[in-house]
Amino acid sequence: MQRWRGLEDIPQDWGRSVVTIGSYDGVHRGHQLIIRHTVERARALGVPSVLVTFDPHPSEVVRPGSHPPLLAPHARRAELAAELGVDAVLVLPFTKEFSKLSPAEFVVKVLVDKLHARAVVEGPNFRFGHRAAGDVAFLADQGRTYDFEVDVIDLQVRGEAGGGEPFSSTLTRRLVAAGDVEGAREILGRPHRVEGVVVRGAQRGREMGFPTANVDTLPFSAIPADGVYAGWLHVAGESMPAAISVGTNPQFDGTERTVEAYAIDRVGLDLYDLDASVDFLAFVRGQAKFATLDDLLDAMARDVQRCRDLIAEA
Repeated sequence: MQRWRGLEDIPQDWGRSVVTIGSYDGVHRGHQLIIRHTVERARALGVPSVLVTFDPHPSEVVRPGSHPPLLAPHARRAELAAELGVDAVLVLPFTKEFSKLSPAEFVVKVLVDKLHARAVVEGPNFRFGHRAAGDVAFLADQGRTYDFEVDVIDLQVRGEAGGGEPFSSTLTRRLVAAGDVEGAREILGRPHRVEGVVVRGAQRGREMGFPTANVDTLPFSAIPADGVYAGWLHVAGESMPAAISVGTNPQFDGTERTVEAYAIDRVGLDLYDLDASVDFLAFVRGQAKFATLDDLLDAMARDVQRCRDLIAEA
């Protein structure tokens, strides 16, 4: 799969393509419906498929300080898009200047002049251009002018998550923030993941027999609520069952919120400075402060066994 950042990265000899545009944060199951249709439409027409997204999130440029927690960084979104068969991902730097493009200017500058769209695939609520003035009806009208078709796909999927709300990135963020990683997993079709670099912490876990990888997460990451979770730690191409702690470590009067993963039944790991990913499978318990250190150790042993059981069931 080709990855481009900015319109200048698109090959000059790029031909017709089928395009879908959006934030696609999380690439949840609703997003997947649109992306799969984009890929299928492109294959039927014998042209490549392109997913277009933005960096930073448009809300941060339009309303500084409103950047939402991110369910997936752009590299992860590209990986997920590739798994769905997308041929190219274009990340457009979202600047104040770019935000001022009218819907008509956006169509010409991006879809016509650069991607040579043969078809564009979007959800019914898609908006674009300055002040989000463009919609799918306007896009279809532009398509008649510039020789591309517009397919509108209903991306609303519902399940138990959120009490039956339509699946969305907003709902997923809300569930993650509440610690409902099982609900988030239903929406995403996979466990919620955070990524970062393993850094040195206070090393108390090592002293207590539960050495953890302290993951310095990427900016704006959607971090689950404080507590203990079962999941996996991915480092250097290896996936390890893990007991994951999120919080400030109240037992030791901590103030910094951290994500730490104990690779269950693994010893002698040296993971410092390595890129790591943490997948959240299930919530085990909330953060707590115990009366004694022995009580904490007993709870940690129970947590690890519960995580071991949950992962085995999964």
